[in-house]
Amino acid sequence: MNMGLGLFQEQTLKLVMTPELRQAITILQYSTIDLISYLQEQANENPVIELEAPREIATAKAEKPAPEIDWKEIVGNRATGEYSASKNESTYNPLDFIHQGSDTLYEHLERQLGYVKGFSSLQRKIALFLIGNLDEKGYLEVTLEEAGEQLGVELPEIEDVLSVLQHFDPIGVAARSLEECLLLQLEHLALDDEKIVQVVRFHLQDLADRRYQRIADKVGCTPQDVQAMADLVRTLNPRPGAAYSRADTRYVIPDVAVEKVGNEYVVLVNDISTPRLKINSFYEKMLSQQKSQEDAKQFIHEKLGAAMWLAKSLEQRRLTLMRVTQAIVEMQRDFFDRGIHYLKPMTQKEIAERVNLHESTISRATSNKYVQTPRGIFELKYFFTSALSTANGEATSSESVKRRIKALIEQEDRKAPLSDQKLGELLQSEGIEISRRTVAKYREEMMIPSSAKRKRF
Repeated sequence: MNMGLGLFQEQTLKLVMTPELRQAITILQYSTIDLISYLQEQANENPVIELEAPREIATAKAEKPAPEIDWKEIVGNRATGEYSASKNESTYNPLDFIHQGSDTLYEHLERQLGYVKGFSSLQRKIALFLIGNLDEKGYLEVTLEEAGEQLGVELPEIEDVLSVLQHFDPIGVAARSLEECLLLQLEHLALDDEKIVQVVRFHLQDLADRRYQRIADKVGCTPQDVQAMADLVRTLNPRPGAAYSRADTRYVIPDVAVEKVGNEYVVLVNDISTPRLKINSFYEKMLSQQKSQEDAKQFIHEKLGAAMWLAKSLEQRRLTLMRVTQAIVEMQRDFFDRGIHYLKPMTQKEIAERVNLHESTISRATSNKYVQTPRGIFELKYFFTSALSTANGEATSSESVKRRIKALIEQEDRKAPLSDQKLGELLQSEGIEISRRTVAKYREEMMIPSSAKRKRF
């Protein structure tokens, strides 16, 4: 056997994930809100890119082939297609009219503290310390002993200040436990009789688990009375400070709209919230100047190429969303015409074969995307449901079966609620082959309690 070194030439095929391809995949799976943030990041990193506020909804028909696009013109905003807009178009944005809460819980309570008369400077200091130690739900995070040690104040004086704070708005704020929060609200409503206080203080877990008979035996009342107490407790607010939380609110902006025009459904890709790309005029001039340094020109060429690829990826995302949504509308025509009970079982593989794309592309295109339809706003993933067999051999979607289960539960006798077994029998009598275990699974997915917990005395 001879061994030695040598140079050999051979041809191989392999898949290479280029940065551009990775960017296109990332853009495809972004929702509208995430895409806006991504474009802003790209504009910050690439000086060639400028973003302009969008002014129109881009429309197109799925059956038309993708046109040949001059990406240089698109990026330069010199086209008259989807990326252009007239100067007189409205910049109306409905999100501008959504109220933004300005006060935090601390500011809200501090303002009320200013109206309290008779408080000494020390008491105000204690009150501000306690207010500053409330969590986002409105509960006190420190014990009174810890507060006394840090402030150098006796415990009775802190308790006096706390009792005043606990009567501020919202009622139940500055409570040290859930039980205390609920009792403060019952006291405010003058509904704190002895039995309901006992139930909230000692049997709150049993109340949550709807063990009414056990509570009735311990408290000395009827299950009907305990159930009435449970109904009252559910009207109270267990998180009084949550209304003043500064947590970020994520709004749903539909990526696609489906409109009915005559007897047909038209798919509109919603670009009204997505900024348009434009080339910075300063860098355009630098490219045309012969005196510019070669290093600078090379840098601008690289950034211009990145901007053009970004624009191409955005257009590809738009066309893919339109094709996928159009295919969904065609397959779910009965749902759009007649309602949820006519939603058909559908898989991503079926859509992939229909639009000649890979199944993973369909998954990315429908991930975190919403569609506005004449029947409401739905996540695109909503239309992909599993199939259940019917007596005549046809298939029905799991989502329509869930709606039927919910309808049966809403119509049941609350004193004798339907068990999962009985629900399964009723569905089988309607021609839907389903097991008791599947009924329980769908019921739990809809967050509907079991028949024992739905029972009314």
